[in-house]
Amino acid sequence: MKPLTAQEVIEKAKEYHVKFVRLQFTDIHGSFKNVAVTVEELERAMDGRIGFDSAVLEGKFGPRQTDIFLRPDPTTFEVFPWRPREGAVARLICDAVSAEGKPYPGCVRSNLRNSLEVLKETALEISVGAEIEFFLFHIDQQGHPIPQTHDNAGICDLTPVDLGENARRDMVLTLEEMGFQIVSSHHEISPGQHEIVLREDSPLSMADKIATFKFVVRTIAQRHGLHASFMPKPLPHHYGSGMALSLGLWRQDGENALADPTGTCGLSSMAGGFMAGIINHAGAITAITNPLVNSYKRLANSELDRVLKGWSEGNRNSMIRVPAQRGKDTRIVLCSPDATCNPYLALSLLIRAGLQGIKEQMVLPASLDQDLPSERIPGNLGEALEALRADEFVQQILGSHTFNRYMEIKQQEWDEFQYHVHPWELEKYLTNY
Repeated sequence: MKPLTAQEVIEKAKEYHVKFVRLQFTDIHGSFKNVAVTVEELERAMDGRIGFDSAVLEGKFGPRQTDIFLRPDPTTFEVFPWRPREGAVARLICDAVSAEGKPYPGCVRSNLRNSLEVLKETALEISVGAEIEFFLFHIDQQGHPIPQTHDNAGICDLTPVDLGENARRDMVLTLEEMGFQIVSSHHEISPGQHEIVLREDSPLSMADKIATFKFVVRTIAQRHGLHASFMPKPLPHHYGSGMALSLGLWRQDGENALADPTGTCGLSSMAGGFMAGIINHAGAITAITNPLVNSYKRLANSELDRVLKGWSEGNRNSMIRVPAQRGKDTRIVLCSPDATCNPYLALSLLIRAGLQGIKEQMVLPASLDQDLPSERIPGNLGEALEALRADEFVQQILGSHTFNRYMEIKQQEWDEFQYHVHPWELEKYLTNY
C-alpha cells in the first residue's frame, strides 16, 4: 500500500472521525511516550510545530531546558481499533528535531535512520523479524500487578490449561488490524508466559512495530483484567522472557546475501563477516540489548543462557543461532536480547557492527556446536556498562549525547541495585551474623 502523505493523513483523520491524535515517540530508555493533540491541531502537528521539553526524551529534568519538536512520520498513521469509531483516537510515530528542523542528538529513531543511510551505501538491504515473549499476571483490587501468573500452562499448551488464549488471540487480531503480519503465537515454557512472532520488515518499520507491540499487548491485557509484563526474569524459578531478532541480508537483485552452498555450513563470507562484526562488539551491544539489572537474571540462570559470545546451529547457549533453512530462507537470529531494550538503538548497533564485519572481511569464528571454549557476554549490568565504556566504535554510533546520557542513567541504576539491601541478604545473613 502506498505510504500516506501529510495531507492524506489529515484527510484520513476526517474520514475516520478522529478526535485525538497521539504523537508517539520513544525515549532513551526505550519507553513509548506521547503528546496528544486534537484533530484541529493536526495540521500544525504535521508541520512539526508541536514542541516539548527534551527532558522527556532523556529521562531527566535538569536546571537547563531545551525545546525540541515532534516531526510525525505520515507512514505510521493508524487508528486505534479498540477506541470508539466516533471520536476515534489515532497515532503517529514521530522523530524529535530541533527548532531549526535538524534531528535532535537524543532522538533514537534518528539514530537508526543514520545507520540505514550507511546501509544504503552498501547496496544491501536488511530485514528484521522478532519473537517477543511476555508474561500475563493477575492484578490486585487497586489495579496493581502482582507476581502471580494467570495459569500454570507450559509450552504450546491449549485451553483449558492455557488460560491466556483469549487475551492472546485478541492481541493478535488487534495487531493485525494495525497492519502487523503475525507469523504465529503460542503459550511459552513458563506459567503465564506467551510468545507472538512478528514477520520480517525493514529495520525502521520493525523498531516502530516493537515499540507499538508492547503498548498494544499491555492495553489488550488490561482489557482482560491482566497485566502484561516484558520484565526479563519476573519469576525466580522459571524461564525468563527474551526477544529474539531474526536478521536477513539481501542483495539488490533480491538474492539472499547470507547463503552460499559452497561456504561453511552453507553460509556466505558476507554472513561470516556480519556475524563476526556483531560478536566482536557483543559486550557493548549487550549493554543496549539487555538494559536492566534484571536482564542478567534471565541470561545467567538456566540451560537456555544465550550467553556464549559466538554462533551455532543448535547450541542453546550461543548468543547467535543460524536456523537450518538455507537458500532464500537463510537468516541469523540474535537470541540474547530482551524486549525491555530500546529497539531503535539495538537495531542501529546490530546493523553497523555487522556492516563493519563485512567491510573488514572479518572471518566467521568456529561454530559453538563443537562445544569449544568460548568467552561469555557480560554477566551483569555493571560488566556490560564497562564493555560499552571501552568500545569506541559503539560509542560513535550512539553519538556522544546519547552515550553520555545512557551511561549516566544506567550507572545510577546499577549503583542503586548494588547499594540496596535485598530480602535475600536479610534472610541469609541477619540471623547468623
